[in-house]
Amino acid sequence: MASVNDGDVADVKVQNSGEVPPTPDVPPLQPTKTPMFQALNAPRYQRQALLKKIRESYGTYLVCFVSGNAASIDRDDIVFFVDLLHNVERGRDLDLLLHTGGGDIDAAEKLITLVHTCVGTGRLRVIVPDFAKSAGTLMALGADAIVMSDTSELGPIDPQVILRDGNGNAIRHSVQNYLDAYRAFSDTLQDDPEDIAARIMLSKFDPATLKLFEAVRERARKFAEDQLRTGMFRSTTGNFTAIAAELLNTEKWLTHGQMIGWEAASQIGLTVERLEPATERWQSYWQLYCLQRLAIKDRDKLFESEYASLPTESSS
Repeated sequence: MASVNDGDVADVKVQNSGEVPPTPDVPPLQPTKTPMFQALNAPRYQRQALLKKIRESYGTYLVCFVSGNAASIDRDDIVFFVDLLHNVERGRDLDLLLHTGGGDIDAAEKLITLVHTCVGTGRLRVIVPDFAKSAGTLMALGADAIVMSDTSELGPIDPQVILRDGNGNAIRHSVQNYLDAYRAFSDTLQDDPEDIAARIMLSKFDPATLKLFEAVRERARKFAEDQLRTGMFRSTTGNFTAIAAELLNTEKWLTHGQMIGWEAASQIGLTVERLEPATERWQSYWQLYCLQRLAIKDRDKLFESEYASLPTESSS
């Protein structure tokens, strides 16, 4: 028969005494995200984890504005940009990943002004993974440098205006093409006052529309020059007047959607940081952009950082 020592006997007595051992303190249940909530929001967490990884890898905070193909920059975007910049330390370097087909030039000016105010004396880079057209190009001109690769494109900045015809149909007009056509018919009539075709065509131009379009063109030119002066040429020399004129040149850029790739952007004098497509850094931007595009529909926009993820539907 096996023997037991005193300690063993004591243990047996306690176990047989009917006494319940004291229960260790259990910390109260802490509220957490539910499993279903986490599952529904897993793509957002994945993107924000990637945003954090990019910052840790390259030392610069990154915020993103990504639009669907049918969404335009408008005034409603301003409050979301304010939220996007809420946790960004003032005066520090900042990268803005930008994808947009353009929109309201006045709204675009306020958005990039908010970014400039936040960055202060820091360095601002605009990263264009796919395209930043029209008013998006105007925003990019305010950066110290535009980060581009083989998939990146900017666009001409000749303004587009939507007017309604006599039947109420919305017609998109190229401001510069309209003014060019007026000038051509005027020159023809000046050379030959008897040219009936030129006289008829010239009568179709509305003086008020001409005045409006001239003001809109001047607005785009001045905005572009101011962006370049306070952006990429604030500490270097550059002919910002010539660059703005080049981007408005409808004889060089025949359509408003024409591609201005990294090489053409460099040739006209813009400060471009070109990344090879296969580099780890560009691949991290491209992966993030792909995830963001999959998260939105054509009329949606996404404002995203490590701390904010704000999908919205365009009002335009």
